[in-house]
Amino acid sequence: MDTTVTDTSTTDAGATDTTVTVSSPAGENAAGAPQFVRSAAAVATSTGDDYRVDIRSGHHLLAADEPESAGGADTATTPVGLLLSAVGSCTAITLRMYAQRKQWPLDIVRVHLGYEKGPDATARITRRIDLIGDLDDAQRARLLDIAERTPVTRAVRGGTPIVPAEPHGPQPVRERNHHE
Repeated sequence: MDTTVTDTSTTDAGATDTTVTVSSPAGENAAGAPQFVRSAAAVATSTGDDYRVDIRSGHHLLAADEPESAGGADTATTPVGLLLSAVGSCTAITLRMYAQRKQWPLDIVRVHLGYEKGPDATARITRRIDLIGDLDDAQRARLLDIAERTPVTRAVRGGTPIVPAEPHGPQPVRERNHHE
């Protein structure tokens, strides 16, 4: 539903100015299309000839690399390891938040994840969740149910699209090698 605000004022010359403001519902632009609001951001930078990537997410620094068997130097976890870490940490945080809000006796959440490759280039993520604490069967079942709907689980399962972003700020100039 649109919200309309009308503001009427009288100028010094006695004329009446009317301002009408129409705002769209939250999450939509003027054309009615959904608007996206950035909720997280990261920058991954690869410099040099090796496969190491330095990552900045907010004020946190991370890194990724490939194992030596894949040509990397094994200085950090793999990109798939970071994906598994995202699923596992989001699962543990979401369950911890829910249990705290309900004041349930959840002592430890441990999430075991694996990335498995199958036939015909298929892959899947396996997840086992250990809930340690004096929880009854209904509480455990509810927490496991919630684990299926964490934000990162939904993003991975739903196949969140990756789309080109508009350039932001000045673009770096690529130096040309005079031998090209």
